[in-house]
Amino acid sequence: MKFTLSWLKDHLDTDADVADVADAMTMAGLEVEDVHDPIAALAPFTVARIVDAVQHPNADRLRVCQVETVDGIKEIVCGAPNARAGLTTIYAPIGAFVPGLGVTLVEKPVRGVVSNGMLCSASELELAPDAFGSSDGILELADDLTVGSPAAGVFGAEPVIDFEVTPNRPDWLGVAGIARDLAAAGLGQLKHFDLATVRGAFPCPITVRLDAPGMCPVFAGRLIRGVKNGPSPEWLQRRLTAIGLRSINRLVDVTNLIAYDRARPLHVYDAGKLVGSEIVVRDAQLVSGKEQLQAPDLARYERILGLDGKLYILTPGICIIADDGGTRAIGLGGVMGGESTGCSDETVDVFVESAWFDPIVTAQTGRALTINSDAQYRFARGVDPAFVVPGLELATRLILDLCGGEPSDIVVAGQAPANPAVVRFDPARVGALTGLGLSDDRIAEILTRLGFEVARGTRWTVTPPSWRRDVEGPADLVEEVARIEGYGTLPSTPLPDLGAPSKGVLNPLQARVRLARRALAAMGYAEAVTWSFTKQSTATLFGGGDERLRVENPIAGDLDCMRPSALPNLIQAAARNAARGHADAALFEIGPIYLDDSPTGQRTVIAGLISPHAARHWGGAGEDALFGLKGDLLTLLEALGAPVASLQLVQGQNRDWWHPGRSARLQLGPRTVVAEFGALHPRVLKSLDADGPMLAFEIVLDALPEPRGQKSKARGAANLSNLMPLTRDFAFVVEDGKPVGDLTRAVAGADKALIAEVRVFDVYRGAGVAEGMKSVALEVVIQPVEATLTEAEIEGLSARIVTAAGKVGATMRA
Repeated sequence: MKFTLSWLKDHLDTDADVADVADAMTMAGLEVEDVHDPIAALAPFTVARIVDAVQHPNADRLRVCQVETVDGIKEIVCGAPNARAGLTTIYAPIGAFVPGLGVTLVEKPVRGVVSNGMLCSASELELAPDAFGSSDGILELADDLTVGSPAAGVFGAEPVIDFEVTPNRPDWLGVAGIARDLAAAGLGQLKHFDLATVRGAFPCPITVRLDAPGMCPVFAGRLIRGVKNGPSPEWLQRRLTAIGLRSINRLVDVTNLIAYDRARPLHVYDAGKLVGSEIVVRDAQLVSGKEQLQAPDLARYERILGLDGKLYILTPGICIIADDGGTRAIGLGGVMGGESTGCSDETVDVFVESAWFDPIVTAQTGRALTINSDAQYRFARGVDPAFVVPGLELATRLILDLCGGEPSDIVVAGQAPANPAVVRFDPARVGALTGLGLSDDRIAEILTRLGFEVARGTRWTVTPPSWRRDVEGPADLVEEVARIEGYGTLPSTPLPDLGAPSKGVLNPLQARVRLARRALAAMGYAEAVTWSFTKQSTATLFGGGDERLRVENPIAGDLDCMRPSALPNLIQAAARNAARGHADAALFEIGPIYLDDSPTGQRTVIAGLISPHAARHWGGAGEDALFGLKGDLLTLLEALGAPVASLQLVQGQNRDWWHPGRSARLQLGPRTVVAEFGALHPRVLKSLDADGPMLAFEIVLDALPEPRGQKSKARGAANLSNLMPLTRDFAFVVEDGKPVGDLTRAVAGADKALIAEVRVFDVYRGAGVAEGMKSVALEVVIQPVEATLTEAEIEGLSARIVTAAGKVGATMRA
């Protein structure tokens, strides 16, 4: 939203300059984005007149000019083709910054002749080309201008303020609304203009019928006949051009002026192009009468050629303005008019529309048709419904003043929406919520200046104005008072000193999350941050998709359900990486999953995924990536303080999205599943359009017990034995389906003081081993602690190892 300082002063009696206005707007809560002050930029430039111009002695295309300036006669070298004696133009002295060139003038010779300044073109001053004389030479101004006059005054330049309008304040989309807030903030006095009623000279021959009152509750209009359209007067053109609008003609410029001045969009129809005597406001219709159409049936939709020259296909839910008994669409309600009834210089009779369109319908129409017009921008935020008829009266007066003509009576169909509800307000809430010590009189003064009606009593009754539909409760009124009084006046109260915290600021879960991030990053995984939602069909693949977990208003059609696992999002992220040439992804994510809608249904998980696409190598295939993933998982669990030695590895009980033969779970008993890992099922990967194989793990942080007796103290020196370790090999025969991990844990537990490590170095099935059995060869590392072990002690330890292995069903291989 842009406006000029002079425009603001049409509504606000103030002596403030543009800097004061911008500061006051900022303190009142308006986000000023830019202040463009061409007066300051043009301050060094003044009117000058060329007295004499002769050929440069050393250049064919340069002329040496004697110029009468504010600083006296100056000799200036000029290369413009129109430099001649008697020409009035603009002079830039030495030291001036030329905005169009981005340079500061210095005194220097030009082909041997010193130039004491510069004669400027329109582009060098960033003015519109062809606005003043030739576009390829210096400016040509009127001869009656006084030498030394400021350039800013010649061009009518004035400061322009550009600010961002928040969606809840559509009244700021009019200069009058900005002036009202600045007056309440004490920057000046608000000028009140009584809009006189323009009497109609005859009954309006055009009637209005509302077939869609939900889309357009009220529609007002009047016919003005005998107008004379054409270019707008200079003051109107300058006002619109200053804020970046293009002047079109008097009728259109009037509607644009009122839209920016009073936040009241209007539309003018060429009455001579209307078919019939009735205007109908309705929903878009299907020509075929069908309720649902496929892409090939687009021809059955209504269409309209907009004023922007584009053809729009109209689907149900779009508000239509129609004539010819309601059959021909001539406008998009609250968005744009149609070319079929647009005004031109030949227009004689016009029908002026002033209506109130539903903000949601208007916003959806703009989004569906990708139209963001000034009217749509305002109606989508909610314009003042009480200004429908006054806005029409204001437009009538301006059209009569600029175009002449004779107006009809006003015709009104429907009824404007009700005013905002009354708010019961206790002024003490201002102090309670903000700390401001304001008197009741000051609070009432602020609210009254903003347009609120205040009835004081034990509890105040405050009626918001029709243009403040965002005010719904006492807290909104407190915000208004604090905003106008100034956020800088809010008292500063330090927080109470509670002393140094006795413990860390992170709880155990947060500390584990931080530790997991560092550990996984150190292993080479990259963190992914994905949505907590997924598609319902995808959630169903991972055991979710319950209707209770569907999102009522999803941000996208494929994010309509809370995720039951972090894995689907990681799979899709890895697939996107693979599609861009990075197939060997290693990703992890730490975040929530949702098992149900109960308070305990949310879990925090750590999910990791790798896509093992190994390059071909002459040495053959390397180690199975699944074992590497398992190693990463166990390393991470150990770093998190999990009781790794007590975890049970269970196969064959994983859920449907895991590969049945290449997955397992780690658990602390049958009811406490700590993690699941393995290869993802090819069926699931295909459903998510991902190429396999992919391996993953998912740790439920909530299932990990907290470490017992963990103290934050420095780690002592390593307790290393000075005795040499020794190894012994064992071969055990176990059932083929028996996890080798059970065997290694049993062997390691035979003597925890002496056995340092147990390693598997061979698994054999074949001759010499019974059907359904396998031979597992183990290397046991024994680390003496106090003295070298004797042969008897070693044999005793070996016997205990065999006994421990027997407890899990293993026997020594013969």
